[in-house]
Amino acid sequence: MDVVENRTFDEIQVGDSASLTRTLTREDFQLVVAMSGDVDPMHLEMWGAALISTLLTTKLPGPGSICLSQSLHFRRPLRLGDALTVSVTVTAKDLATLRVSLDCRCLNQAGELVVDGAAEVIASSHKVTRGALRTVRLGDPETRYRSLIALTKGLEPLRTAVVHPVDRNSLLGAIDAARAGLIVPVLVGPEAKIRAVAAAEAVDLGPYRLVPTRHSHEAAERSVAMARAGEVEALMKGSLHTDELMHEVVAKETGLRTARRITHVFVMDVPTCPRSLFITDAAINIAPDLITKRDIVQNAIDLAQVLGVAVPRVAILSAVETPTPEITSTIDAAALCKMAERKMITGGLLDGPLAFDNAISEEAAKIKGIESPVAGRADILVVPDLESGNMLAKQLEYLAGAQSAGIVLGARVPIVLTSRADSPATRVASCAVALVFARRGPKY
Repeated sequence: MDVVENRTFDEIQVGDSASLTRTLTREDFQLVVAMSGDVDPMHLEMWGAALISTLLTTKLPGPGSICLSQSLHFRRPLRLGDALTVSVTVTAKDLATLRVSLDCRCLNQAGELVVDGAAEVIASSHKVTRGALRTVRLGDPETRYRSLIALTKGLEPLRTAVVHPVDRNSLLGAIDAARAGLIVPVLVGPEAKIRAVAAAEAVDLGPYRLVPTRHSHEAAERSVAMARAGEVEALMKGSLHTDELMHEVVAKETGLRTARRITHVFVMDVPTCPRSLFITDAAINIAPDLITKRDIVQNAIDLAQVLGVAVPRVAILSAVETPTPEITSTIDAAALCKMAERKMITGGLLDGPLAFDNAISEEAAKIKGIESPVAGRADILVVPDLESGNMLAKQLEYLAGAQSAGIVLGARVPIVLTSRADSPATRVASCAVALVFARRGPKY
């Protein structure tokens, strides 16, 4: 299969350029109509903008980059059959943040200017290769990253203990987050292993503090102790098992417990859903009881509000939408809704039990006769247990192309908790969530 490969930040030079040429076909027009709802063939300027996004994400800088902004001017209309030549040229680089500024231009077959403007992206510090797409991708696949990073503007980076970053993804994720101004990493783990990964990926560890430990367990123990002492403001999971890190976090005498239960939230961007979905708890609490679920719900509401959802709609999921004694999760759902009525849970709008289709699809809820301000429009999905939540999150990621960030709440400090298989970009997004919550969220 054909592949595309990025240009890393270090490889990019001011003056570098890339281009592509596409002819606007009837199929392209149908895609634009599907996306915009505008059936006038004279209003096709956004096709040029989509081609610019394609060029940025496939050639310069290419895969692994994060598009922060595009400022475009539409100079003349497009018509079916027009051949558009799109080019981007690097105009500036910022080493501290890995940001690259580019001039963008689109010319038609007559050499007339159709679209021009500028774009700003974060270029990856390492090589990324993926399968080439055979068709133009409309839209920006990095929308969630861009919006999350925008929320961190003006916030002081978090001093973060990165626990056992001894593989490529965990180390590069921390370094990329540092270069994006999200964290000040303290690398905690076996020094020889960390330096070996850094050498293999050509990463300079000079700017970063390294706290050597003998193994992953000691790294977790030392990182939690640093958080208790106020040396760091957050933790970030590296290449170790979740239970190994969380064992130290929840330790009664030496951990990071608060009066609030410790819970996990996935923040997911699903291509087929018009809003972010908050899925909880799919990583920490295996079979939560009712009181634990209360804190699971409240922590998710707190996070959603910090990330801009003023009154989150909370769907308490089960297999059916009616309280059924034989299905404990339906009874818990009804009790949680009553808790919200009595102000034991605040800030959100709850309904449940709801089956997944009723929570996500207004049409499904209507067919089943469910009248609810939450049904079909849920922001937060509260799963019955860890197994169902973990499967739901991973199905959305691997089958629906969802992108996710993961964070643990309820401890003294936020904890960036991602899968060991997650990419550096996912870890950067999770750091952005942690930074916003740490600076603007409630204190436990």
